[in-house]
Amino acid sequence: MTIDELIAGYHRFRSGYYEKNRERLTALAQQGQTPVAAVVGCCDSRVDPAVITDSAPGTLFVIRNVANLVPPCEGEGVWHGTSAALEFAVQELEVDHIVILGHARCGGIRALMEEAEQEGDGQRFIHNWMRIADRARQVAASSQLPLDRERRLRLCEKESIRISLENLMTFPWIAAKVRAGSLALHGWYYDLATGELQILDRTKGTYFSP
Repeated sequence: MTIDELIAGYHRFRSGYYEKNRERLTALAQQGQTPVAAVVGCCDSRVDPAVITDSAPGTLFVIRNVANLVPPCEGEGVWHGTSAALEFAVQELEVDHIVILGHARCGGIRALMEEAEQEGDGQRFIHNWMRIADRARQVAASSQLPLDRERRLRLCEKESIRISLENLMTFPWIAAKVRAGSLALHGWYYDLATGELQILDRTKGTYFSP
């Protein structure tokens, strides 16, 4: 696909979708956004939270980064894009839900696993970011289950969702709302090949299909 094709797509959007939904889109522009959920998704171009959930504009507050990770709450660094977006979603927009949307065949998770095996520095920014999920890598690498390489990657992808859910609770303003019952946290896993969505049962520690 070329840039010209993207621009042509915009013109189709403007004359098609926009015109058909002009009233709703104009209301959103004038009244502001009131999304029901914040979704932390991967920046993988194949995994679009709004498409997967068939959501209309204004429904989801989407936060995308490499491997859909949430860092722990800390103030030592300077740039906190994901943390700032979460703060806005929870404190200002007052979303009712936060969903960690992981997915199969994640390039960030593959980089994490392969870099550890190769003992190289790899790409500095990705390497430093993926350290958030290092515990998931350790779980996958040390599993005693008879797993081949691809299944260990799937395990690491799912374990990283648990870590991000745990990290969410390190933010005081998230933990307080969860305890008060005004905010719910969810872990979802999407399989690109099958289109199947799995949901983490945090009590049992297993995934199930809704």
